[in-house]
Amino acid sequence: MQDSPLRHLALQGASNFRDLGGYPTADGRTTRWRHIFRSNHLGQLTAADIEIVRALGVRSAFDFRGVEERAAGVCVVNEITVHSLPIEPTVVAGLRAELARGTLTAPVALELMRESYRNYVRHNTHSFCALFGHLLEDRAPLVIHCTAGKDRTGFASALILHALGVADDVIAEDYLLTNQHYRRDATAATDLPEDVRNAIGNVEASYLAAAFEAVSKDYGDLETYLRDGLKLGTSEQTALKARYLQS
Repeated sequence: MQDSPLRHLALQGASNFRDLGGYPTADGRTTRWRHIFRSNHLGQLTAADIEIVRALGVRSAFDFRGVEERAAGVCVVNEITVHSLPIEPTVVAGLRAELARGTLTAPVALELMRESYRNYVRHNTHSFCALFGHLLEDRAPLVIHCTAGKDRTGFASALILHALGVADDVIAEDYLLTNQHYRRDATAATDLPEDVRNAIGNVEASYLAAAFEAVSKDYGDLETYLRDGLKLGTSEQTALKARYLQS
């Protein structure tokens, strides 16, 4: 729709700042605009960026970065309360270990990425569960982020959209928008080969699929994961939809 708000907000200091609003759901509603944003980290926002974020009314951020990542990029918007839901990064360390063994290739890098997504389910479900606990307290407008806003944030966003009843193909499209909007840090991991940096600097459908394969393996299906892993029973899902969907 031409009168819909912009999905991607072109901030100078955050390249992957996007709105999860406007997506249709199975019950005929749509996700609310300007309630839930997803982004890369908020430590490099310019003064103009800060004014844009303030104008959006964002007051809460849910940060999946690990300890060292958070220290390297502290949120620069004073009004935003940051809630840490740490998931320590593992991929770059794994890549460097493969490099030291002389076994690092782009296919190896792709599989390390997929394994990291499986581990979101196996080892980090508590962080995603905590996110939904916050969402049920209706802190919108809010932003969810990690460092790049593509992997931990991408899986979290996919879970939110699934819980709200958005179709799988639409969720996949939102996830892949990172490849259009994220600007990679050219100075990061320069010791790794270029094809490997490309593999970890983008998102692929197979990454998200790996996470949901782990959901199926460990929980049977997504609905059981929502209920048992993320503590979203029928009443919680109803409350979530009341907050974040519109007719």
